[in-house]
Amino acid sequence: MSNQSTVTEFLLLGFSDVQELQILHFVVFLVLYLISLLGNLLIITAIALDHHLHIPMYFFLMNLSILDLGSISVTIPKSMANSLMNARSISYSGCVAQIFLVVVFVSAGFAILTDMAYDRYVAICQPLHYEMVMNRRACVQMAANAWISGILYSVLHTRNTFAMSFCGGNMVDQFFCEIPQLLKLACSDSYRFEVRFLIFSMCLASSCFVFIILSYVQIFKAVLRIPSKQGRHKAFSTCLPHLIVVSLFLCTSAFAYLKPTSSSSSGLNLMVAVLYSVLPPMMNPIIYSMRNKEIKHSLSKWMGWRLFTKNKMSIFLLW
Repeated sequence: MSNQSTVTEFLLLGFSDVQELQILHFVVFLVLYLISLLGNLLIITAIALDHHLHIPMYFFLMNLSILDLGSISVTIPKSMANSLMNARSISYSGCVAQIFLVVVFVSAGFAILTDMAYDRYVAICQPLHYEMVMNRRACVQMAANAWISGILYSVLHTRNTFAMSFCGGNMVDQFFCEIPQLLKLACSDSYRFEVRFLIFSMCLASSCFVFIILSYVQIFKAVLRIPSKQGRHKAFSTCLPHLIVVSLFLCTSAFAYLKPTSSSSSGLNLMVAVLYSVLPPMMNPIIYSMRNKEIKHSLSKWMGWRLFTKNKMSIFLLW
C-alpha cells in the first residue's frame, strides 16, 4: 500500500492529448488571464492613485482585485505551461503551495464580498451613521480580518488535506490541485475529518451568503423608498451585479466541493473548475468597476496624463 510519504509529485488532468488542442487551450487561457490581469491591475492603479476613490467601497474593491489577481495567478499559468510543454506533473510541494494559496485568496475574497455587502447596507440604510461606522480604522480592521482569517483557514485546510495518506495513486482529476480531487486519492480511513471540515466550510460560506442576502433585502427595501427613478436605478445597478457574482461563485464552489466525487466526469469537473476559478476574477473588474463612472473617469484621467507626459518628453527630446 502506498502512502503519503511515497508521493513525490502529482499528475494533473490535461484538456486534451492532441497538440493542436493543447495550443488552443494555451491561447484561450492566455487571453482570459491577460484580460483578468489587465482589468484588476487597472482597478488597483486607479484606486491607489486617485484620492477621490479613497473611500470604503473602493478600498474593499481594491482588496478584492488583489485577491482575484492572486487566485487566478496560482492556477492558470501552471496549466498554460503544462499545455505548452506537453507536461502534466506538479511537485508535491507545488501542490501544497497551490492549495494553500488558492484557499487563502478564495476564502479571503468571499470575506471581502461580505464586507462589501455590509458597506452598502450601512451606506444606503443608515446613511447618517455611515462615516462613523465605516471609518478608516474600521475598514482596515475588516480587510485585515478577511486576510488573516483566510490565511488561518487555509493553514488548517492544507494541513488536514496533506495529513491524509494517499492510497489511490497520484493522478489528480483536475487541471490544478483541488481538495475534492485529492480526496479521491486518500485512504478511506484518513479523509473523514477533512470531509467534515469541508462540510463545516460550506456551512460557514452559506452563513456569509445568507448575511449578504439579508443585507440586500434591507437595501432593496430602502431603495424602493427612494422617490427618484434615476436614484433607484443607480442603486439597483450597483447591487444586482454583486449578488450575481456571489451567487455564481458560491453555487459553482458548492457543486465542486459537495458533489459525489465518483459520479462526475472529468469534462464536467474541468468545466465547473474553469467556471469558478477563471470567470469571477475576469468578470469582477467589468461588473464592479468598468461600468462605474468614477472608475472610468479616474482611468481616463490617469491614462491621459501618462499620454501627455510621454508626448511632452518626446517633443523635448526632438527639440
